[in-house]
Amino acid sequence: MEALTAGQLLGNWATVLLPINDDDSINYEKLSDEIDLLIAAGVNGIYTNGTAGEFYNQTEEEFDRISQMVAEKCNRAGMPFQLGCSHMSPKISLERLKRVLHLKPGAIQVILPDWYAPGMPEVIDYLKLMAATVFPTGLVLYNPGHSKKKLNPEDFAEIREAGISLIGCKLAGGDKEWYQKMKTLNPELSLFTPGHKLATGIGFGANGSYSNVACINPKAAQLWYETMLTDMDKALEMQGRIQEFIFKYIIPYITEKGYSDQAIDKFLAAIGGWCNVGTRLRWPYHWIDEAEIKRMRPICKDLLPEFF
Repeated sequence: MEALTAGQLLGNWATVLLPINDDDSINYEKLSDEIDLLIAAGVNGIYTNGTAGEFYNQTEEEFDRISQMVAEKCNRAGMPFQLGCSHMSPKISLERLKRVLHLKPGAIQVILPDWYAPGMPEVIDYLKLMAATVFPTGLVLYNPGHSKKKLNPEDFAEIREAGISLIGCKLAGGDKEWYQKMKTLNPELSLFTPGHKLATGIGFGANGSYSNVACINPKAAQLWYETMLTDMDKALEMQGRIQEFIFKYIIPYITEKGYSDQAIDKFLAAIGGWCNVGTRLRWPYHWIDEAEIKRMRPICKDLLPEFF
């Protein structure tokens, strides 16, 4: 596909979840079916190898196969897609980036080096080489709330002043003042916010989301985003119910039971029931038992009937 510009990077983007067999291998048949379902859902775009894609726990051969599969299906369907080339090692991330450019993604996503949090001069050195290597394809920085190095609006301005042209970023978001500062200092950036905060974010100036809400049901999440463009009051009412479900029933799996974000994303997809990915994570990470789906699905259906 054609390279995306910052102005084209918007809306509800759905993650590719990684189906894992009982022997810890990837189930590529289920993965193929999942990609087809995401395309059929009509989301604004699809991306690979975010946290829920378990990018940190793939061999390079697996990474290449996943990227190839997504690119072939999305290019054939005319579906915008981004390829995540993240890795804790900056060298491996750079090599992943080089290997997928021929697949013609709309953009490339990377994280900052992760073993030891880099200082800003190191962030700039890292992103400068990544952006130069990926050009003319756009570069997106994946900097969620659990990143070891969390960038603020002034940091992004420093990156731009160093001559680095990011087209977008995924961030934890903030209040109205935070968005105003981000937009004032970095008007060229497409800002992506957590899915369950998207309606508020759009109202403050966000452009879209790499969405955990799309994990529950990508088509319903897409319709919710489109509602934000025509009836924000209705979209905010739904956001209230989404947040009630997330904060009251899902977050305790993290805060009280110690599960990871990626375990939560797969659990949300299992609750929604739109695909057969399962809740299993790759060793050594623990996943939420599928028996919990029976308890949680009726609660979700009661709060969010639109997602079923």
